[in-house]
Amino acid sequence: MTPTPEDLAGAVLTIDLVALKENWRRLNIRAGKAECGAAVKGNAYGLGIEPVARALWEAGCRSFFVARPKEGEELRERLPEATIYILDGLFAGQAEFYAKLNLCPALISIEEAQEWAMFGRVYGRKLPCAIHVDTGINRLGFSMAEFDSLLADNFTMEGLNVTLLMSHLACADEPSHPLNQRQRTAFASIRAKLPGVAASLANSSGVFLGDGFTHDLVRPGIALYGGNPMQNVANPMLPVAILEGAVMQLRSVAPGDTVGYSATWKADRPSRIAVLGAGYKDGVPRALSSKQPHGPAQVFINGQRCPVIGRVSMDMMGIDITDLAEGSVVRGTRAEILGRHIGIDEAANWAGTISYELLTRLGSRYARLYTGLESDSTA
Repeated sequence: MTPTPEDLAGAVLTIDLVALKENWRRLNIRAGKAECGAAVKGNAYGLGIEPVARALWEAGCRSFFVARPKEGEELRERLPEATIYILDGLFAGQAEFYAKLNLCPALISIEEAQEWAMFGRVYGRKLPCAIHVDTGINRLGFSMAEFDSLLADNFTMEGLNVTLLMSHLACADEPSHPLNQRQRTAFASIRAKLPGVAASLANSSGVFLGDGFTHDLVRPGIALYGGNPMQNVANPMLPVAILEGAVMQLRSVAPGDTVGYSATWKADRPSRIAVLGAGYKDGVPRALSSKQPHGPAQVFINGQRCPVIGRVSMDMMGIDITDLAEGSVVRGTRAEILGRHIGIDEAANWAGTISYELLTRLGSRYARLYTGLESDSTA
């Protein structure tokens, strides 16, 4: 019998595209009258841009956001009719590359705007673009003063086809943070200076701040992939990434025995442990390592949570299965590291990081399985 990819891998990563599409639909409803786009930068947050983008297109998404022009090229090959924005702006000297692929740069400086407008004149038409104005996060974007200077530069403005005015929220996952309202007010003043142009302010968390933030187009990212867009509330999104490690070996250890590198974990009772075929080479954070007998990091196996023990190493990790029924776990049994029972935000909290980092660091040697794509997938 020919083995399947999951037979040959120590761990399996299943991407539930049905859940992904349902998350987009929930966000689309939440966005009200605004169009719901999708951020698929970073290889769709590590989950695979081809199957993810195709699934989102099937769900009804038409506007996509990536960070780099190379990502835009990859996405254009999959979705020839989509609107694709490049969030990192116009790379120097690459206007022709953007134009040929119909990629819309989110312009972040007067220099970029001048280059895009000048190229459009040579190209023979005004090319579409977004204007990104910083309203308080202090990363990419025109300052308020630079935006005013751009508007006063009639020659440059006449050469631009501005299809979107955008900014980015810094603290949207904290609804009561005062910066949210300051950014909303600042963005309103910017919109008033460029009337009639579609506007976008809300990321995943911004979608949940209300109608005053959704405007014409929202661009969720992490919420699409199952991350909780709000702090201290039940997650309204479905899990999309399910990561399971297969049991490679079972061992019995006596009280006082240690497990793993540096002997950081010591058994306080006669214990049964399972060694899973997933480690930090696969993107399981080493920070999930535990010195404590019973946690805090856990996996879900045979209907129950079991603690991670000892150091997470390159290819494997240990779990304590003493409290499971004898014989209920065997070689090849899979344990959920992330998924429906171990939430990605919960696991990220154990590792001292955020769900974005967990997703984007998922490794390449998993057996990757995609479920729920209507058309055939080659992923």
